[in-house]
Order: sequence, then structure tokens, then C-alpha cells
Amino acid sequence: MANWSQLPADLLVEIAKRLESPIYLLRFRSVCSSWRSSVSPRLRNLLGRFPFLPNDGISNTSWGFDLTKRRILLMGSPQNPNPSTPDHWLVKIEESVTGTMLLFNPLSRFQIKPLPEDFPKVLDLSQFRVFELGQEYVLHYMHFGPFRNRLGDAGNLYMEKVVFKFLGSENDSFVLFTIHVSGRLATYKSGDKRWTIIPDMPSPYDDVILFKDNFYAVDSTGRTVLVGLSSNVVLVANSVFGGDKKFLVESRGELLMVDMYLSMSPPGEDPVNDELFEPFDGCLGERTVRFKVHELDREAKTWKVVKSLGDQVLFLGDDCTFSASASELSGCKSCIIFNDNFFYNGGEEDGVFRGRDIGVYDLGNGSIAPLADYPEYSKLFWPPPCWITSATSGAASTDSVEATQLFWPSKWQTNAWLDAYRGPQWCNVHVHDFRD
Repeated sequence: MANWSQLPADLLVEIAKRLESPIYLLRFRSVCSSWRSSVSPRLRNLLGRFPFLPNDGISNTSWGFDLTKRRILLMGSPQNPNPSTPDHWLVKIEESVTGTMLLFNPLSRFQIKPLPEDFPKVLDLSQFRVFELGQEYVLHYMHFGPFRNRLGDAGNLYMEKVVFKFLGSENDSFVLFTIHVSGRLATYKSGDKRWTIIPDMPSPYDDVILFKDNFYAVDSTGRTVLVGLSSNVVLVANSVFGGDKKFLVESRGELLMVDMYLSMSPPGEDPVNDELFEPFDGCLGERTVRFKVHELDREAKTWKVVKSLGDQVLFLGDDCTFSASASELSGCKSCIIFNDNFFYNGGEEDGVFRGRDIGVYDLGNGSIAPLADYPEYSKLFWPPPCWITSATSGAASTDSVEATQLFWPSKWQTNAWLDAYRGPQWCNVHVHDFRD
């Protein structure tokens, strides 16, 4: 039997270069002393924030852009003897410029604030099972003023999501891929002086995704393309007409396209007669009435209709789409969880879903309902389960707390945030086992 501790140092370094998160790297270096001594604890930049980006070629603002990274985490209780208490909690986090963690609604851009008074100031991840379901990148434009801090104010430049890809581990080179306000695709490579707008646009693009290390984009007709690093565009699927907005989602290693159908008509009315409600567009707003799901057939260059998601649940957020197993979520399978203003309830007191609410669509029977009608999913979002607060000792003061700082060993605490691992398995994060 091979002795893993005797693997060549250069091979260990090459393996470690492919680990994209601090947690993976910490676990890797904990295997044995030889692995630990062969690999530096900081192979490359794993920060959640990036240098300012230029605006040339994409915007007329006088300053550049700021890119931030957010993670969607599914946190599990290590021990949950109370069956009435949720086993999991879904949350999105972002590192602020001060090094603390900001919490967000997992499917929207809205920050969760104020946090509950008993929410911990320090969240020790070694006490939980942590699984990353997705990640998102948000592009902001920067502008300065005499009474603002040195970083200026940041506002969202796009209403569409941004996808990100590392190009090299040695110099932290990367490329961004997003949708320009014109509906065309835009890319930026680190080190470039300006953005590149890709002219290909038979119809405005709806969504972009990084799937199997390649950039994909889908337009409003369902036409789907693969975009190379040189901005070349390759058709991978022809149009699928129908629906009002398209989403790209990865599920079980396959690329799915979710078609959202919207209607102006009130519940109970025939959604086909939407033209009757066009004069009231600004008053009524659109509501989601159904979805269709397709799977990419790359060889045939078509989208195949999917009747069932099996054990999978799809999540459609403002800046990120992801999937999870219903067995891990303790919820209904073959469902789509999505944002929808129509379900908004202004009477909610905790403020988490104010201004934007969440719906659940059952792909099996075609039913659609607000999140509140699915207690197993509603508890997944809010409030935080009791084992989150009881597992930590540092509770927030009576003052409002708008950020929580995740616990890391001293050398990591100021240099990295939770760049949680990607993978199919759960992992107990024993941070205290890894000291430098």
C-alpha cells in the first residue's frame, strides 16, 4: 500500500494549487507533517474582495468598479436532538471592507439587518457542518465625494449577475463575464485597460453562468452560446421560444435552463389575456405563474424538456442560481424556489424579506405558492435556528448588530474570509486543529 505521506513535494504543491478555498487548504495541510511543510498556507489570493476595475469601454462613470464576492452556505447542526428544530440554515455572506461578515437574504441583494439581539458576534464554523451551495459576484460602480470615506460609495451597476473565473494560480489572473446594460455580453480580463463588449446579440441576453469551467449565456429566446476567453462565441443550443425570462442552473453535473412565465392578470384570471392589463402595468406588476425546465443536449444543439427534477431543488436568485438535494433540505423534491414581488407581505416583522419575497413552484403538479406555505423551506431561511446562537458564547449586545465575524486562526483572521469549499460531501471544519 502506498504511503501518502511520502508523495513528492512538487506534486503536493500542484495539487494544492487547485484547491480554491481556505478550508480545503487547511484540511489538506492537516493530513500529515510532510504535507504541511510542503505547502504554504497562502498559495494564492483567496480574498472575497478584489482591486478596483477600470470603467473604460463599459461605462461613462468617472471612477472604476469594485467587485465583491458572496457565498451561499448551507449550515448544518452537528447534533440536533429536537426534531421540531430545523437541521439546516441557508445564508449568504459577504466580507465588508472592515473585515466583518455581512449577511444577506440568500436569493436577493438585500442585507439582513438589524440582526436579532441574540445573534452571535463571532460565528465559530468548527461547530457546524458547512456546505457551499453557490457563489456570486457583484459589480459596483465607485464614486467619491468630500464627505465620503476613502472607498467612496458603491452602487450596483448591473441588475444581472456576474460570473468569475481564475486563469492562473501564480499571479491571481482572472476574467469576468456579465451582461451589459444594453443586453450584450461583456468581459474583462485582469490587467486589461478596458472592458470588451461582444457584438453578438440577436436578442438581449438573460443570464450567464460558469459551467464546467466555461462561460455560457442564454438570451431571451433560449438561444445559448459558449463564450471563449478570446470573446469568440459558439452556438450550443438553438432558441426555445416561450416564457418571459430564462435562467441557467447547474444541477447534478448537467446544465439546465429554467423558463419563467410571467402574467399581469390577478390570481384566478386567465393569464393568456395579459393584454387587458397592459394599461395597469405600473400599478399591478407582474407575477410568476409557472416554469418550464430544459436540459442541454450539446450534440443535438437543443434544449430537452425536463418533467421532473427528481430529488433536486432549484434556487433562482438575483445574482446566483444553484441547486441542492431535497433530502438534505428536509423539503419537497422537484421544486423551484424563486424571488417574486407578488408574494411580498409588508407585515413581516423581522425585515428579512421586506421588499422582496419568495415563492415555491412544484414542477410535478404545477402548483405555485408563497414560501410561508412550505414550513420546511420557510424555516430554512429565517429565523436562524436556536443551535446557531446556543453553539456560540459571544452574543450581540442590545444594540443592533449588522455584521458577524467568522472565526479563523490568527494568521487567517485578517487575510481571508469564508471561501467555503465546493464539493458533494459534508465537512466538519475543525479550525482549531490548524495552527501555524
